[in-house]
Amino acid sequence: MKPVDDQILELMRDEGNLTPRAVDDFGVAVSDYAGDRFSVLRRYGLVERISRGLYRLTDDGRAYLDEELDAAELEPVE
Repeated sequence: MKPVDDQILELMRDEGNLTPRAVDDFGVAVSDYAGDRFSVLRRYGLVERISRGLYRLTDDGRAYLDEELDAAELEPVE
């Protein structure tokens, strides 16, 4: 996990479903980098892709933000 991951997840909790471009528009990370981070967050089950380029926060993502889930416990899902 990188600090920007927390920012992306918090933005999703506040704003709802997001695209990498929207993350860029909110000034959190440029869209290409946000897209890369969404891929990582998806691999660890914190977000899910609901449409091409559109992501939503999962229950695990909410649990992580609420400090009910430790990032060290996460394993990549293929």
